Amino acid sequence: MSDTSLSALLERFPTPFYLFDTETLRRRVDHLRDVLPQDTALCYAMKANPFLTRELSGMVERLEICSPGEYAICRQLELPPSQFVISGVYKDPQWMDDLVRQPDAEQMICTVESMTQFHLLRETAGRYGRKLSLLLRLTSGSQFGLERREIEEILSQPHPLLHIRGIQYFSGTQKTSVKRLARELRMLEEVLAALQEKFGPLEELELGPGFPVSYFADDAKEDEQVLVQAGELLGQLNFAGKLTLELGRSIAAGCGQYVTRVVDRKINQGQNYAIVDGGIHHLVYFGQSMAMRRPHISLYPPRPEAEPENWNICGALCTVNDILVKQLPLSNLEIGDVLVFENTGAYCMTEGIGLFLSRSLPQILLRRPSGQVTSLRDPFPTRILNTPNY
Repeated sequence: MSDTSLSALLERFPTPFYLFDTETLRRRVDHLRDVLPQDTALCYAMKANPFLTRELSGMVERLEICSPGEYAICRQLELPPSQFVISGVYKDPQWMDDLVRQPDAEQMICTVESMTQFHLLRETAGRYGRKLSLLLRLTSGSQFGLERREIEEILSQPHPLLHIRGIQYFSGTQKTSVKRLARELRMLEEVLAALQEKFGPLEELELGPGFPVSYFADDAKEDEQVLVQAGELLGQLNFAGKLTLELGRSIAAGCGQYVTRVVDRKINQGQNYAIVDGGIHHLVYFGQSMAMRRPHISLYPPRPEAEPENWNICGALCTVNDILVKQLPLSNLEIGDVLVFENTGAYCMTEGIGLFLSRSLPQILLRRPSGQVTSLRDPFPTRILNTPNY
């Protein structure tokens, strides 16, 4: 973001705020398609950033939905049900009933994470006479998914209202080991081959590869290296069916900036401290390791000619844990200056401790290719949510 653009935004909107750039988002999706094997479909995990769901609906093939709330958002945005992948380790029976009752449920895909879920979907499909498309999630050794023997049990029980499309697999996020991905792909090839030999062709593998995002200045651009090597491995996958990659962080992170203002500065026991109007309740990086490493960050207005000093950047919360960056070199830092954090397009606005201390949630802005900036959410007072119903 140029200094001119930032200055214009600061005149219109109070800090702190998030800014999501749709042109950056589009370039990221295009880059993923360039690197990945031809005809690879993309599924956006909307939990990464629900505020980008409408924009990404026009860029990717599918949207992963993991809760009744996310489903309601997609319905309110009038997005096509043919893009919906209804996922999640807990599928509320009432939600499933409400969903399957709709005629367009037959356009969606549902994942199966347990035998309980399988029986629920089978019974609900029978109740309304709806034909459901299913992906069976293979566990990676966590609370998610089915054992291989359970997948075989389901495949051995064909049902006229249940269409088993294939297998879903996810084993983590921020994965930087290409060797690990290679091992997982070899395992999936073996599982798919065995299942198809026994039960016939499967149409699809939906895979969550967990591509990493370089959040910190000392990251060696490993995200791009991993992406390129992963694309080569996926191109060698021995599976004739459709390949869909489920991605959230890798798609959304790079389009986001978080803007917060310095509201106080002090020296305590020889250490420089700057207090900003945001904090850790707004800014969440993977692993909660922000204060230990230096994120991609810039100062406005810039003062490159001055000698930098090290500053500890702390938020507005009444907790010693509210430290955004330690020992950040900044030149002539003043009250009123603005800090811009990069790569905040995924999880920051939803994963933090936003209700702590009843401080307002930041405004969320969307910038379109034309340069037009739209407010997707005004600053929201969380005291409303923290006030008892007396």
